[in-house]
Amino acid sequence: MNSTSLAHNQLEQLKKLTTVVADTGDFERMQEFQPQDATTNPSLILKAAQQSNYQNLVQSVKNTHPGMSPTDLVDYILVAFGLEILKIIPGRVSTEVDARLSFDTKATVTKAKHLISLYESQGTDRKRILIKLAGTWEGIAAAKELEAAGIHCNMTLLFSLVQAAACGAANARLISPFVGRITDWNKAKLGANWNDASHGGANDPGVTSVKKIFTYYKHFGISTEIMGASFRNTSQILELAGCDLLTISPELLAELQSGTGMVSKKLDAANTHGETITPLKLDESSFRLQLNNDAMATEKLAEGIRNFCIDTEKLEALLAK
Repeated sequence: MNSTSLAHNQLEQLKKLTTVVADTGDFERMQEFQPQDATTNPSLILKAAQQSNYQNLVQSVKNTHPGMSPTDLVDYILVAFGLEILKIIPGRVSTEVDARLSFDTKATVTKAKHLISLYESQGTDRKRILIKLAGTWEGIAAAKELEAAGIHCNMTLLFSLVQAAACGAANARLISPFVGRITDWNKAKLGANWNDASHGGANDPGVTSVKKIFTYYKHFGISTEIMGASFRNTSQILELAGCDLLTISPELLAELQSGTGMVSKKLDAANTHGETITPLKLDESSFRLQLNNDAMATEKLAEGIRNFCIDTEKLEALLAK
């Protein structure tokens, strides 16, 4: 690929408007896209840990900690992958707290501090780590406590404005609204009435959800970073050009790298100041009611936690072998 084509591919254009993050545990594939940051989750680490090229890494963690329970070993595996990723990227890696703790603030804080201590024991500055927590009331309360202690958080499984607003109020460093999963839910709901022409592009439900959060945050001067996540296609990504960060799978990064169309800025903080927006009520009962009244967010949050729990258990089973 010559330098002219490199300057014009969609990935290079996007990087000028938005911080590009790699969404994978497969650190070998990550190198070719030169992302700033990287995100992992239990499902991505499970996938990577089953690949033959990572067997040595998994085995060496097991050998270093003989007799350790699979549950405790998971933390060391997550950090081992995180440390390898940090050798490749200049920025931060996101490491997820056990999803089974999503409704336990105290246990979440303890687990987050443990993960940070594992990174720090390997000489890694905590500034380069984002601890991923589910956007539950308890997860957001944990983030508030962790941020006050200088541990930065990435709030995940985020599907609604009320979750985003509460994360902003808790001073979370970053939120990851799940674009593709919002679209999946709406697509399933509409069934035969879904129409790609009218429900895609700028009207994509996942895209409009992130735009709404972006407008709310920038309007009120909330400093929490917004990172669109869980994309199904490059159209969703390009419609959010200008968002603070976007975390993208290697497959879609490759598509953007070979794409040649023009990429233009779609989100601009300067355009949010003239909007009339009422701040949301964010005490616990108001938060729970607003989340409950959003069927999509309630269902996708519950499903996301369930699936991460399942994949964490599969990873434990893999380590127990």
